[in-house]
Amino acid sequence: MPHPLFLTSAAAAAALIAAPGAQALDDHHVLIQSGEFEYMPGPGSLEAGAEFAILYGHPGEDGVFAMRLRLPDGFHIAPHTHGQPEIVTVISGTFHIGMGEDADIETATALEAGGFFAFPPGMVHFAYAEGETVVQLNSTGPWTITYIRDEDDPRLR
Repeated sequence: MPHPLFLTSAAAAAALIAAPGAQALDDHHVLIQSGEFEYMPGPGSLEAGAEFAILYGHPGEDGVFAMRLRLPDGFHIAPHTHGQPEIVTVISGTFHIGMGEDADIETATALEAGGFFAFPPGMVHFAYAEGETVVQLNSTGPWTITYIRDEDDPRLR
């Protein structure tokens, strides 16, 4: 069964809803200058060191959302799947994305700023950041991530 990306407790859900830059889906429009949103530590479904900013919507609820992830150099996301399509644009840095249950960076494709990928639900993949890397994830909620191996899931530690 997939684990929710953000909703590990009521307090976490309340903090996410109140996140700087988060916008309700019933807003008519959203305009955010690049320096006007703040990254927060997390989400809890990724190893420590990752940061995120919600630009639109709420990943833990039904509907569309946009989120940015800022990852430090060398950050690794172990093989996993999602229950919704994953649509990602690389904003800065280099994002190495690979397919399959073995996270071999040598088999991954290096996407630089402006690079893009879209994966259907259930596709097994992994990622590595080269240099500080920012990616923008657009999808629909509720967003889930299911690691292939339980020991790779930071929520289970």
